[in-house]
Amino acid sequence: MPHSKSAKPRKIKLIRDSYAMPEAEYAQIAQLKQRLLELGETVKKSELLRAGLAQLATLDDAALQAAMAGVERIKTGRPAKKA
Repeated sequence: MPHSKSAKPRKIKLIRDSYAMPEAEYAQIAQLKQRLLELGETVKKSELLRAGLAQLATLDDAALQAAMAGVERIKTGRPAKKA
């Protein structure tokens, strides 16, 4: 009988990234984390963002476009250095 190793779950590759968002939207992360804490759930910021992505992925094209129409476009990048 061949010796078989127990199958280990494949390790998920994690990607680190940085982004900018308006202060008010960033504050919503803390508000949502607090709401979940009051419901007995402890979550990380990245888990909230991933949950949001999962919800967006379920939308049809029209609903996705409507959701994105409600998101303000912001200028990204680092501020210019002062001389």
